Amino acid sequence: MKKEPVGKLISYIHRQNLKRLTKAFAPYGIGSGGQHSFLITILLNPGITQDYLTHELKFDKATTARSIKLLEQNGYIHRRPDPDDGRSHLLYPTAKATHFHPILSQILTDSNRELTQNLTSDEADQLVYLLQKLKSDPESD
Repeated sequence: MKKEPVGKLISYIHRQNLKRLTKAFAPYGIGSGGQHSFLITILLNPGITQDYLTHELKFDKATTARSIKLLEQNGYIHRRPDPDDGRSHLLYPTAKATHFHPILSQILTDSNRELTQNLTSDEADQLVYLLQKLKSDPESD
C-alpha cells in the first residue's frame, strides 16, 4: 500500500464524509458548513452563546454567524437576549430541533459506522485514540 501524507488522507476522508452528510441532511434543510455540529451542540447545551460555539467548535466567527442565521431561519433555534450581557444572545433549540435530535444523532452514528466499516473494533478504537492525540496538539488551537 502506498504511503500517503496524513494531511491528504484526513482531507480526503473529511470531504467524502461531508458529501454523505450533506446528502443525508438536505431533506431537513440542514446545509453544509458544520450546521449539524452547531445544532447538536445547542441541543446538548441550551442557552449557550455564539462566542462559546465559535470557541468550542473551532470555527471562525463568520462561519458561526452564518450557520446560526440559517438554523434560525429554518426554525431549529431561537435567540434570547443574554440578561448578563446586552451585546450577546443565548441560543436555544426549538421544538422542531428537539424532535429532529434523534434523527440527527442517527445520521451521525450511521456516518461514523460507514467511516469505520472496514476496521475491526480495536482498529476503530485505535483510530479514535490517534485522531484525538492529533487534535490535542496545542499548536492546532
